[in-house]
Amino acid sequence: MSRAAAIRVCVAGVTGWTGRAVADAIRQAEDLELVAGVSRSDPASYSSVAEALDAVPADVLVDYTHAAVVKENVAGAIERRVNAVVGSSGLSAADYDELDAAARAHGVGVVAAGNFSLTAAVLLRSAVEAARHLEAWEVIDYASATKPDAPSGTAREVAERVGEVRSPATAVPVEDVVGAREARGATVAGSQVHCVRLPSFVVSTEIVFGAAGERLSIRHDAGESPAPYVAGTLLAIRAVVGRIGVTRGLDRLLD
Repeated sequence: MSRAAAIRVCVAGVTGWTGRAVADAIRQAEDLELVAGVSRSDPASYSSVAEALDAVPADVLVDYTHAAVVKENVAGAIERRVNAVVGSSGLSAADYDELDAAARAHGVGVVAAGNFSLTAAVLLRSAVEAARHLEAWEVIDYASATKPDAPSGTAREVAERVGEVRSPATAVPVEDVVGAREARGATVAGSQVHCVRLPSFVVSTEIVFGAAGERLSIRHDAGESPAPYVAGTLLAIRAVVGRIGVTRGLDRLLD
């Protein structure tokens, strides 16, 4: 009995913090093959996703790049009928709707997660369950001082997923705030999201639920190693092949 062909993977951001660790794990996996890497700073890699995918046959693009280029990268993969795993933040719900339509038209899959760690997936699933029983909540997004996009992909995903359950109750509507309306944060999918950008944080996401006389806080803290994201990314690479359209959230792959 012949062994199934390995899934051919191109990693965009291959020299980056997470991309490098993911590429190393792909090299060690018997069912995966790293066929190309994309990095603007590494002369041994391709300089763009389009260049890499035009030069080397690939089944899956993994994107750990930057908010400014991730949409173009994923759209380029879809156009070439290459599946995509999106670990970069910066895409909105409208962006994903657009990519979903394109992926369905080209018959490929996209798996995207604001955070590919297992504990972040558990946070997401727990937040959705809590939103079914508690009617008021807000999201706090902590990240490093140098993170340019806000909110983080994890915080945005949490807000959008609990927003699918219901809109949170508010005693004072944001538009009725007296003073600086911006102090109430940004409204994302109906939830107020507050972004903190300070040294010592990597990415931490907290959702706080409030009820009469009690509170529930669910929080995920990322450490200073990319190790938590590697296993989830490999799971997504294996799961995306054969899917059609966009699947958002690592937790959707855990059942």
